[in-house]
Amino acid sequence: MDIATLIGIIAGAGVIFGAILMGGSLDSFVDVPSIMVVFGGTAAATLIKFPMRDVVKSLKIGVGIAFKNPKEDPLSIYEKAIELAALVRKNGLLGLENVEVENEIMARGIRMCVDGHSGEVIRSSISSEVEKSIQNDELGELMFRGIGDTAPAFGMIGTLVGLVQMLANLSDPDAIGPAMAIAMLTTFYGAVLANLIALPIADKLALKVDRLRNTKQLIIESVVQIQASQSPMVMKEILGPYLPGGVPADEDAGA
Repeated sequence: MDIATLIGIIAGAGVIFGAILMGGSLDSFVDVPSIMVVFGGTAAATLIKFPMRDVVKSLKIGVGIAFKNPKEDPLSIYEKAIELAALVRKNGLLGLENVEVENEIMARGIRMCVDGHSGEVIRSSISSEVEKSIQNDELGELMFRGIGDTAPAFGMIGTLVGLVQMLANLSDPDAIGPAMAIAMLTTFYGAVLANLIALPIADKLALKVDRLRNTKQLIIESVVQIQASQSPMVMKEILGPYLPGGVPADEDAGA
């Protein structure tokens, strides 16, 4: 689990609630019409922007990526690729027939190597699968960024509604307070929803999707080089740039 996401949201909410409680009562920051305008309006706009099936799928994917660390570890894939390259140099591609590979995409690529497919066919086939997976992940980012862009707008809409109600009832002092609450709190709700939750999650999704794309490219290149019976030493040079921290220091020293 990516604990940083959870800590960030809890810490941000804690700071806001702490500031509210230090300055007054929490009840004064709870207004049902304001909640309806911001959260209801944002949900409605999201349904207009995206098909229903994409909304459900994107929220699920987005939350999954934001709150979980990726299963694919680039260093583990790199080390496995070097191991398999050495095996191929020794026993040929048929030596991979009984090899177990945890990563599903890499395992499918290795099976294609054993079945005698060319590097070009393997690259094309796996790349299509990877691209489809990345597009699904990017949809989650797009969804949360859309929520982050829409929430402040509905906060402003609620503010305008509250101001209109306030100006229409200046002769009634009892109506001014509730109208002002709507006017101020909708802006507050919209800003919190966008800047504490939606946009930070969208930014984290963008970062993680970029890393996932890099890792999947590492897998593709690993399988293609294994199919070409590339030497382990050359494999290290080719695959090293795909590692976030570069080639491990001990391997650099050994090279």
